[in-house]
Amino acid sequence: QVQLRESGGGLVQAGTSLRLSCLESGRAESTNTMAWFRQSPGKEREFVGCITWTGNSAYSAESVKGRFTVSKDSAKKTVYLQMNNLKTEDTGVYYCAAARGYYERWCSDAALFGSWGQGTQVTVSS
Repeated sequence: QVQLRESGGGLVQAGTSLRLSCLESGRAESTNTMAWFRQSPGKEREFVGCITWTGNSAYSAESVKGRFTVSKDSAKKTVYLQMNNLKTEDTGVYYCAAARGYYERWCSDAALFGSWGQGTQVTVSS
């Protein structure tokens, strides 16, 4: 069983930066792909970005490309989401997810991910 714990959320002003972290524990060796999703009030859960533990590339949704970057520290079993130039529309709960499959750029479907964290709230004020 895999446990995921997000941290780093908070209340920030538009135009600033924030970095989220996701620590994986438990049977972490069984996962290959890690992803970030977010959900804003009244909206469906949305893919943000993903990365594999063994690959060299990370992928971001078009809506955040150029502003958000997914990275990892494999030794610490931690995945990060660096968010720059935040906008009010980035407000929401950000979730970390883990999948057994190795998906690389084909990772935007939430149904691929069997393990989820509790989420961390990000609120961007104008």
